[in-house]
Amino acid sequence: MASDVPMTPELQQMDGEIQDIFRALQNGFQKMDKIKDSNRQAKQLEDLTGKMKECKRLIKEFDRILKVEESKNPPEVNKQLNDRKQYMIKELNSYVTLRKTYQSSLGNNKRVELFDMGGTSSEPAADDNIQMASAMTNQQLIDSGRNQMDQTDEAIARSKMVVAQTVEVGSQTATTLTQQTEQMKRIGNELDSVHFSLKKASQLVKEIGRQVATDKCIMGLLALIVFGVIAIIVVKIVNPHNKNIPDIPGMAPPAQNFQTNRRLLSAKAFRGL
Repeated sequence: MASDVPMTPELQQMDGEIQDIFRALQNGFQKMDKIKDSNRQAKQLEDLTGKMKECKRLIKEFDRILKVEESKNPPEVNKQLNDRKQYMIKELNSYVTLRKTYQSSLGNNKRVELFDMGGTSSEPAADDNIQMASAMTNQQLIDSGRNQMDQTDEAIARSKMVVAQTVEVGSQTATTLTQQTEQMKRIGNELDSVHFSLKKASQLVKEIGRQVATDKCIMGLLALIVFGVIAIIVVKIVNPHNKNIPDIPGMAPPAQNFQTNRRLLSAKAFRGL
């Protein structure tokens, strides 16, 4: 597949190396059909496995550089480069499938290389420590199995620890939520009490206002009465002979003039003689 995608010189070099490996893999698998000896087939398959590992490494490096330069390229160029990467991955996976087919036909119980997808369904990940089972002794196989079991036990222990920590965090969270719920209830009760107190205070203010208004009316009436009495007294003193103004109960009639008083006193004295 010829590439007309715009690439940097570094990506072009990697793309060329990957294409060279694909051609070598194609030729190598074509030779597999011509090899009759199983040992030679196993050796040829092992060489092809090494080429696939190198191809996988180059594709990962291609993807890394692509992500670094993604912000510098326009969207259409990034799409073309991603399509190119997907083509490489699919091509490599096809050779991986072909390799597994030849391994099954050989029937030598060779260990199959595992390609992890690395979080996606199309990108192969690393497994750099691949060893053919036919090249391992029984003790090595036993040791390898024990190592795998130990790693599995460690993974299970770590999982149990994570679960225990999760349960503990969940319990603490539940306790905190319970405390916060009780605190919210107390706050609600306090708010109800404050609302009731404000309502009572409002009623008291209204009652005090009504009492103040009543007291002002009474004070006003008393002031009018006092002013009226004072006015009558003043008028009575100024004009005592005004018959239109009645005498105020409890007050003595106005005194007579001085001359009249002297005559009365003189007459009483003369009669006494």
